[in-house]
Amino acid sequence: MMPPDGTRSVLLVGNFLSKARPGTHSVGEFLAEQLTLLGWRVATTSSHPRRLLRAADMLRTIWRRRRDYAVAQVDVFSGSAFRWAEWTTTLLRRLRKPYIITLHGGNLPAFAALHPARTRSLLQFAHQVTTPSRLICSAVKTLRASITVLPNPLDLSNYFFRLRTNPSPTLVWLRAFHEIYNPCMAVRCLAEVLPFAPGATLTMYGPDLRDGSLNRARSLMRSLNVEGKVLIAGPLQKRDVGRALSEADIFLNTTRFESFGVGVVEAAASGLCIVTTAVGEIPLLWQDGIDALLVPDDDSITMATAVRRVLSDQHLSRQLSQCAHRGAHRFSAQSIIHQWNELLSLAAHS
Repeated sequence: MMPPDGTRSVLLVGNFLSKARPGTHSVGEFLAEQLTLLGWRVATTSSHPRRLLRAADMLRTIWRRRRDYAVAQVDVFSGSAFRWAEWTTTLLRRLRKPYIITLHGGNLPAFAALHPARTRSLLQFAHQVTTPSRLICSAVKTLRASITVLPNPLDLSNYFFRLRTNPSPTLVWLRAFHEIYNPCMAVRCLAEVLPFAPGATLTMYGPDLRDGSLNRARSLMRSLNVEGKVLIAGPLQKRDVGRALSEADIFLNTTRFESFGVGVVEAAASGLCIVTTAVGEIPLLWQDGIDALLVPDDDSITMATAVRRVLSDQHLSRQLSQCAHRGAHRFSAQSIIHQWNELLSLAAHS
């Protein structure tokens, strides 16, 4: 049954995997929590760990709970997940349910360029299209005139700011172990930093997505003789990210593709000195030499040089830390969730 105000009921369609895969707390899960606090009745799908069964569960939930929600929000990624979005939005249209789609993923612009007809078809029937990425917005604007850029929200109270005026060589990496995030680059970077800072260490947090990247990283650690300097700490619960980041001074982001970079924003909120690959959305959000140091993709030598700059220049480290923290406030959850509340309310009443 609908609540008394049935229009304040929403179904969020995406990946809700944090219980099955610790360390994968998604933006959708955070959105569900925040909307609930605002008085929305929130249903979610899907938490199934297996991909095809997750897609099937999404369709089943959309149908079975059709009387429980007035509006839906659907996360859209490239690759096989794009087809899931096609299936789910087709079913929502047949049920005459208004829906908002949200575009994610660093590879989505390339996918849209290869499949413009499919992308245009998906976009045109949505009540509203949002994305956290200005890069994605620019890439698909010819396929849909109106797209709202809504950054991924961050609860800044979960992070502990410390100004890094004289940073130690404690490096931290926070992504999933998968080739797209290039964990081996972080290991190579540490090996390049050690002759300059023999006390340097690297802690790597993230789930193993089982594409062989974790094993390759371990093998590289052995071949570079840095095993004693690297801690593979496994996945983190979202509530523990702030604590983990507070224990380091330099954040390494080695991803090959990036549509937003939640981890970078979390590091900024904590005041870490950020050294990141200049891929995807990163150069649009962060200024090289101001609030982060940007390096080319898969260039561990340049990344190590940037780390050495942070360690040897206290003025630079202080500026990076302070400016990054200031920049993180652009993504404060309070204003972004308010915008989500307005968009969903408008769609529910359409």
